[in-house]
Amino acid sequence: MTTDVKAPAVVKAAALGSVQVERLTCSIGAQLSNVDLGAASRDDALFAELKGLLLQHKVLFLRDQDITRAEHVAFASRFGALEDHPALGSDPENPGLVRIYKDLDSPPEHYENGWHCDATWREAPPMGCVLRCIEGPEAGGDTIWANMAKAYEDLAQPIKDQIAPLRARHSIEATFGAALPMEQRHALKARFPDAEHPVVRIHPETGEKVLFVSGFATHFVNFHTPANVRFGQDFAPGSANLLSYLIGRAAIPEYQVRWRWTPNSVAIWDNRCTQHYAVQDYWPAVRKMERAGIMGDRPV
Repeated sequence: MTTDVKAPAVVKAAALGSVQVERLTCSIGAQLSNVDLGAASRDDALFAELKGLLLQHKVLFLRDQDITRAEHVAFASRFGALEDHPALGSDPENPGLVRIYKDLDSPPEHYENGWHCDATWREAPPMGCVLRCIEGPEAGGDTIWANMAKAYEDLAQPIKDQIAPLRARHSIEATFGAALPMEQRHALKARFPDAEHPVVRIHPETGEKVLFVSGFATHFVNFHTPANVRFGQDFAPGSANLLSYLIGRAAIPEYQVRWRWTPNSVAIWDNRCTQHYAVQDYWPAVRKMERAGIMGDRPV
């Protein structure tokens, strides 16, 4: 299943049942209206419709979702079991709901402003996420998503052939752990050992091939073969340059959609085929988000 890229960048809202759908770009993202996620958490048919739209558009956006934390968790849980964040933990009254609150005491930089696919340092990274804005800055604080199935599709065939057998190491130690004292960093890695994933994964529901390396990927684990290396000097630059090139595909604007947050707006994304970038251009303004991450499967 591939994304239809022939539609215009913005189309008129079209009704699918009671839900209205407005496509935001040619390659990724749709804004939904006339739908309440609290109701979707209790309605099988409505949830199935939203899930189908998610597989089609990869990221869904909604505004005016004045739902409770319990409804937020209930809706996200329909996709699968929810996960805790290793650094932030969960809301004690709503397991699986993580509060990501940035205020005047928060540092202006903290990992989010880089292209990434959530938690690929896990053996089974998240399937997706439901993120709701509680409070946002008057300007700035947008989030951008990129379609990594389209990023793979557009690669030149020789590059597709080269990366087809490759696997990459993904590390929490080298990212979240980098700012920690050595003992804490080692303890974090002991809790979450580096994971190894294919550079090109197959989406388990759509069958799409997806470019699956982002900011958590540190190196290829099987690049150093006679097919790629003639001398020892070939190994590091050949591998590093290729990985850097692949990670950089997310930054191509044609693969992206950008969302302006307002209170009670929601983004639902498929983490298996997208990357995202939280633009940190709003500090020292306050930005409060609540996130429910959905457990996924092992990439193949």
